[in-house]
Order: sequence, then C-alpha cells, then structure tokens
Amino acid sequence: MKKKIALITGGYSGEAVISYKSAATIEKNLDTEKWETYTIDINPAGWFYLTAGGDKFPVDKNDFSITVAGEKIKFDAVLVALHGTPGEDGKLQGYFDILNIPYSTCDTATSALTFNKRYTVAVAAFAGLHVARSVHLFKHTPVAPNLILDQLKLPVFVKPNNGGSSIGMSKVHEAGALAEAIQKAFNEDDQVLVEEFIKGRELTIGVFKSKGEVIALPITEIIAKNEFFDFEAKYEGASEEITPAVIDDMIAEKIRTEAIKAYAVFNCKGLVRIDFIYEEASELPFMLEINTVPGQSEASLVPQQVLAMGWTLKQFYTALLEACFVES
Repeated sequence: MKKKIALITGGYSGEAVISYKSAATIEKNLDTEKWETYTIDINPAGWFYLTAGGDKFPVDKNDFSITVAGEKIKFDAVLVALHGTPGEDGKLQGYFDILNIPYSTCDTATSALTFNKRYTVAVAAFAGLHVARSVHLFKHTPVAPNLILDQLKLPVFVKPNNGGSSIGMSKVHEAGALAEAIQKAFNEDDQVLVEEFIKGRELTIGVFKSKGEVIALPITEIIAKNEFFDFEAKYEGASEEITPAVIDDMIAEKIRTEAIKAYAVFNCKGLVRIDFIYEEASELPFMLEINTVPGQSEASLVPQQVLAMGWTLKQFYTALLEACFVES
C-alpha cells in the first residue's frame, strides 16, 4: 500500500512565494507509484488540503488529518517545502514530533538554531569552522552605527537574522548608508546581522543523508550580476550559476569536508544547503549559513546539483522520503 505523504507549502513570511514554487517542482517529480501525496497549504488564513481542481479541505490540527468525501486521512510522513516560518524555524517540527509524524527536515532544535544566522555562525566558530566577524542587533536595543563600525570593517552585509531568500539584505560600503540598511533589514525581522564582507568565490553545496550515508552534492559557484546574491539574483535570473563549479580539486575537497563537518556538528537530517565564501587570499572556506529547507523551484540550486550528480529528481525525493522512515 502506498504511504500517504503531506507535502506542506506556504508559510507566514515573504518566502511563501518561493514555497509554492518549490512544492510545484516536488509534486511534479514525486513517484506516484510509491507515494500518495496531498499538498497542504499552511498560511495565515488557515491550513488546507488543496486538490488539483482547486477545492479546499481544512486540516484538523488536533492530529494533522484531513477528511475528504467522509474519509479521514492521516499522514505517514511530511515532506517540507515550506520556507521561512513556521516550516524552517522548528515550529512545525516540534508539532510533528508531538504527533509522532516523521518529516523530511532537521529536527526542532537544529531548525531553530540554523534559522538564526548569528547563532549558526557562533556554533560553527566554536566547532572550528571559519566564519566572518559580525554584530548581532535587536530591535528593542538600538545600537548607533558608529559603534558597529568600531567593531567591523567596511564593507559589510546587513541582513535579517532569521529567514532566507535574501529579502531585506544590503551591502554597505559607506558609513552613512549603514542606518538605512539596518532599518531595511528590521522591516523584515526583529533581529539583524551585520557581517564583514569576505572577498572570494561564492560556493554553495547541498548535503543529505540516504541509507545512513551522508552525501555531498556537486558544488555550485554563484557569480551575481548584481553586487551580491540578492533576491533578484536568486530568483529572477540576475546571476550566473555554474554547476558543477569549475574549481580546483583542492578547493572542492575543502568545501565538501567543511560541509560534511557542519552537517555533523549541527546534527542535521534530511537535506540542507550550506553556503560558503572561499577566500583565495587565505585559501580558507568561510561558512555563511545553513538552509534546512533549501529552495526546490526550477531556478533553485539543489535541483541543479542533483541533476549534475546524475540522479533524477524523482530518485532524490524518494531518497528523502525513505530517510523519514529509517530515522523515525
């Protein structure tokens, strides 16, 4: 009998638009002979099962079930395609843990930790991974820009501390532009990270676990046409993405080694994507962040890496779902 899978999408943040694209790619590439899939839209208006015909059935949050044509449907596992809150920050993972429903992502603690960029780099540094110097700001405790620049050298990146997709992010070259960039980031989040710019090559790598083995996908190099890899560069074509990256074997091996180390340090499960800057002057990879629900739209990086590895997306999503049952 086919297992019933809830493919969750939507979310409560600006990243919901990407979630819907990710879910569409996944749904199109799931093995329908193995899995009976139900797309569940979780958004501020409610939680609903969406049929192909556009009908909506509410989700019973008491047990995360739906009732269709009088039949109560409970799920064997959850495939998470929900970026941002509450699918990437550990909130839904805790809910599914309480209900004893396996899911495709990292657990509650890892999801919550890695959703916070500052706490991520703090743990990474403690474990011996290289990270950029940064200052952590909170909306409730304003800090004057000149005090920040006493600690960091320009240029700096200013970004919302939680979330992804580069929404609200700026690169600041001059002291006079810092206050505006901080406000832009605070418009997206109550916490902001100001981080020193590291000059180097931007490299990103997907890592996942299948049948007990941690597998590093081929590396992608990102060459942004904009000043940095912002939302437009990520999702609207303003970047060149080279997969697999054309880099020396030594550099590739350093990135793979650091990525697999990070996967272990953060107790990751399922698929993550880890972003690095390779600083050529020091010949060191600097870890930027860990994405525990990487984008799966047709423009996204992980699907490109999966295909470069020689797998189909159908094989890949099957591996992610099968891991739910091995680790549950």
